[in-house]
Amino acid sequence: MDTDLRKMLQWTNRKNTPKNARMALDLVEAGNDENDYGIMEKVTNHIPEGVTSQMLYRDIVRIAWPSFLELMLTQLASMVDMMMVGQLGSWAITAVGLTTQPKFLLMIMFMAMNVGATALVARYKGEGSPEKANRILRQSLLLTFVLSIISSIGGYIFSEPMIQFMGAPDRLTLEKGTLYLKIQMVGFITLALTSTITAALRGVGNSRIAMAYNLTANAVNVIFNYLLIYGHMGFPRMEVAGASLATVIGQFVAFVLSMAAVMRGNQYITLRFRDSFKPDWKAIKSIFNIGMPAMVEQIFMRIGVIVYVKTVASLGTVAYATHQICMNIQAMSFMNGQAFAVSATSLVGQSLGKRRPDMAQAYSSRTNRISMAVAFGLALVFFFLGKFIVALYTSEQEVIRQGAGILMFVALVQPLQSSQFTLAGALRGAGDTRATAIITFITVMLIRPGLAMLTIYLFNWGLEGAWLALVADQFVRSLLVLFRYKTGKWKSIKV
Repeated sequence: MDTDLRKMLQWTNRKNTPKNARMALDLVEAGNDENDYGIMEKVTNHIPEGVTSQMLYRDIVRIAWPSFLELMLTQLASMVDMMMVGQLGSWAITAVGLTTQPKFLLMIMFMAMNVGATALVARYKGEGSPEKANRILRQSLLLTFVLSIISSIGGYIFSEPMIQFMGAPDRLTLEKGTLYLKIQMVGFITLALTSTITAALRGVGNSRIAMAYNLTANAVNVIFNYLLIYGHMGFPRMEVAGASLATVIGQFVAFVLSMAAVMRGNQYITLRFRDSFKPDWKAIKSIFNIGMPAMVEQIFMRIGVIVYVKTVASLGTVAYATHQICMNIQAMSFMNGQAFAVSATSLVGQSLGKRRPDMAQAYSSRTNRISMAVAFGLALVFFFLGKFIVALYTSEQEVIRQGAGILMFVALVQPLQSSQFTLAGALRGAGDTRATAIITFITVMLIRPGLAMLTIYLFNWGLEGAWLALVADQFVRSLLVLFRYKTGKWKSIKV
């Protein structure tokens, strides 16, 4: 019998434990030969007495709604950004769109470490160890600072080759895309540090603070978009460069507000500069143990998406502009799954920190149910109102016509996408990042780009073929994540 499992079962309060869990404890004490996992299942498939579904849903929504509002309005700001840029022409949408994947690729290192930070902070919050949680915050910020400097310098130097590699169709698009990316690299460090603070706050379930400073930053971004893209109120007309600079200004505001939030000293997560920032190799190793598989996952995802995007870019400027608009709209729908993934990650991590896999199971399954319900509502919106939504971005009729058809694919993937995000969030909260890395490799690295090349180059199905490949990716990925979740192995992972 695994020692940790024995302790967990013996820790369980018999008075408040369901009958089946008490029976499992009796089996342990009697030295029964049943395998550990079978015994654990007896404990983890039921909610303890005194706990109701209403209580669980309340906790889930308490964390999810600020994240949902924050992520939705953040993406809305991105959509407004794209709409404002889109008024300059299809070339501007394409130029900005081509910078998306290089930027994500450069973010991989510190974003992966943030996965480790969230899982560990959640686990230590469950254990009731604020000192350990705050040590993880400091070590994560140290890692992020170093990694973001490397990324920003490399990104600035190689901006033009990256945009060229992404398939810039002409010189104008290449020049404007390069300029946009270089400006982004100037503000890369503040973006990275803010993301780490946000990851730590979400680990303890405090999503309201992140909502407040990110919404403020988005408002600043939109205001400076108006001032700098078109040159209103005496500001210079900077067009695409103005859009990039407005984003950087907004990110800096978010950084200042996030630092102020964690330095106040009235939060579970508190940053004090008098505390040691020297490398703590044990803490760093723990972050890397969870973060490295997440980084491999993100590398697989970025490579797969880059190949996919390059394949779509070969269809021409109009097709790619249509694709970029639809991807921007689909990203809005990500907010549902991502918000509930924040809940799942935090609550699963905290429950396992308390040695309560039964609560982790209960929280994650109910989080998935709510997320799926919202997804069906979004699917109806995209299916019936696609033409009107695309028309907000451009007046070009060909883009509107084709975009409305593509949004039907977006509607189709909503339930799959939502479930995949939420359950993957639960797995990450448990520290089960290796499984999600393998799943990403199979789907985003192989299935999506492979089918896109097949449908575009061989079958000549155009942009519709590329989106069929995306639907296939989401379908298979959702099934594999669900299968991994159903095994229950994530409940016994040590971090």
